[in-house]
Amino acid sequence: MNILIPLVIAAAVYFLGYWFYSPFMSKVFGENDKNPTPAVQFNDDKDYVPSKLGVAFSHHFASIAGAGPIVGPTVAVLFGYIPVWLWLIFGAVFFGAVHDYTALFTSMREKGKSMAEVARINLGKPGFLLFIGFTTLMILLITSAFLGLTAASLTSLVPLKDMRISEGDTVLKTLVGKDGVVRAQIGGIASTSVIVLSCCAPVIGWLLYRKKANAWPVAFTAMAIGLASIAIGVAFPISLDPKTWMVILTVYCFFAAGVPVWIVLQPRDFMNSFILYAGIAMLAIGVLAGGFTGVSTQAPAFNLAQGELKLGYIWPFLFITVACGAISGFHALVAGGTVAKQASKESHARVIGYGGMILEGVLAVLVLLTVSSGLDFGTYLNIVWPAKGGANPVLAFSLSMGGMLHKAMGVPMAFGTVFGILMVEGFVITTLDTAVRLNRYLFEELWAVLFKNPPAFLKSYFFNAALSCALMLWLAYTNTFQLIWPIFGASNQLMAALTLVGVSVWLAARGKPTYFTLIPAACMMLTTVTGLALLLVRTYIPKGNVPLIVADVLLMLLAIGVAVLAIRKLSELRKRPAAPSELPPAIAKAG
Repeated sequence: MNILIPLVIAAAVYFLGYWFYSPFMSKVFGENDKNPTPAVQFNDDKDYVPSKLGVAFSHHFASIAGAGPIVGPTVAVLFGYIPVWLWLIFGAVFFGAVHDYTALFTSMREKGKSMAEVARINLGKPGFLLFIGFTTLMILLITSAFLGLTAASLTSLVPLKDMRISEGDTVLKTLVGKDGVVRAQIGGIASTSVIVLSCCAPVIGWLLYRKKANAWPVAFTAMAIGLASIAIGVAFPISLDPKTWMVILTVYCFFAAGVPVWIVLQPRDFMNSFILYAGIAMLAIGVLAGGFTGVSTQAPAFNLAQGELKLGYIWPFLFITVACGAISGFHALVAGGTVAKQASKESHARVIGYGGMILEGVLAVLVLLTVSSGLDFGTYLNIVWPAKGGANPVLAFSLSMGGMLHKAMGVPMAFGTVFGILMVEGFVITTLDTAVRLNRYLFEELWAVLFKNPPAFLKSYFFNAALSCALMLWLAYTNTFQLIWPIFGASNQLMAALTLVGVSVWLAARGKPTYFTLIPAACMMLTTVTGLALLLVRTYIPKGNVPLIVADVLLMLLAIGVAVLAIRKLSELRKRPAAPSELPPAIAKAG
């Protein structure tokens, strides 16, 4: 199939969803810019920071669009590109964007509280404890999966022949392996770029938040730093052992979890967002140009037998393998953990929440089409599903991007490949540091509920950040990406279901419609619990993997507990007549 056809259809559906479906939800929630947001109301110049729409959107998008919308479709294309494409389109419009927008708006109305705190308001202390326990475990799985993925990617080596260049004809630094094959150090380029951007982040933060500089000059400065980081990376790629990178990234996350957001998180995301936007633009131009020049998909449209052999049944495993791009529970944690404390107007929630998810859906579709057409399917299988282990989906995507741009516009494969890995790496790390910071918040909230007067060390950033980082490193160090990704995907989608359940209770308590949140919640709850059960009996128990067995069972029990509490609460609310102030305007007027 010509790749232009699925792209145009997806773009049309996304446009209709944003133009017609998101305004409906904003009316249900009663969006009003006259209401002060938590960022304005509780401005403390640390966590609550009123931000320009572009800055807040960049932080949110850079945090949610990490490896997920790239790795998920890259891995799931094993099922065939058509099933993945359909899930990305309709999942994003009716599941993911609804989840992101409603979670962000609810958190903003609840003074920037996390979804765990919102659960406590609506479901009481038991609901809070179950919710926060589940959330903490899920973030641990997210950070562990991304830590291992990042470490593998930062050490990626690509044979020169795969990029159709010969030794001596490239500026890329190379290494000769024991097998005599000459490989380019593209992971080392990304490593250097990541270090340069991290070191420059405080300067950008100082310009934006201390000097109050105009955003445009700062944006051009950020772009220049990004380009310089790539040039330095090409000249001086850094090559380290994957385990060493795990330790270095863990130490970085420890410090990033405590410093004010304007020093590291926001400015790094701001700089990285330009690389991602450029990457999305390059992918879009490549797919469009490829479509007009007749580039077609090389991956099979349907490949269910092979997909089910390696991944599991298409239902539920397709819907948990594509952990982002269609719906992601992690987005609610970003929305309630940091973005709700930064949005300066209620109307920004729809642009950031619904719009951000739609843009991520566009990215995921572009990735799907790029991987499906830019890389020979046999090569794809060797990289993503090697017989001896060592999967590297980021490398597969990077080579696909190089292949796509080469086919569509004659761009050298090396250029697209290097840019592809740079595009992924910066955002995997922004997801890592944001997630560790969120886990730090959650631990602090948990101790405050468990203990009437928590000991001083439990309130300490050092203890909670160290606990989050140590658990992340331990799990990533002792498990492979292929083992962690399925349970991460299941827990992530289950978190989305629980968030939608919590939002539904919040809406019901105010006499508002809930069907648009309850339907996707029920679908994802059934899908993910089934996936966890299958992973438990088919993979973790046979392998005797105790940490993942325990994590799997805990996730199911915690999720079922939250669901039971929510069902009871919804039943109570339906029996209680709503107060006039809680009724929708038309009903209140009629009464």
